[in-house]
Amino acid sequence: MSDTWTWRKSSRSVGNGDCVEIARPSTSEVGLRDSKNPDGRHLRVSQTAFGAFLTTIKSTSA
Repeated sequence: MSDTWTWRKSSRSVGNGDCVEIARPSTSEVGLRDSKNPDGRHLRVSQTAFGAFLTTIKSTSA
């Protein structure tokens, strides 16, 4: 499945390889994976859940 998705690294990723990549296979889903293990398992969440997650981390980060 991940070979047909277009993955991209977070714009906040650092150069040490510890990165999160996301893919948007549809308007209702978001895929998340560890860039060090692109062939491994990944998370698939709803766009709504991902939006809520981003809102929460943006409001709690310093």
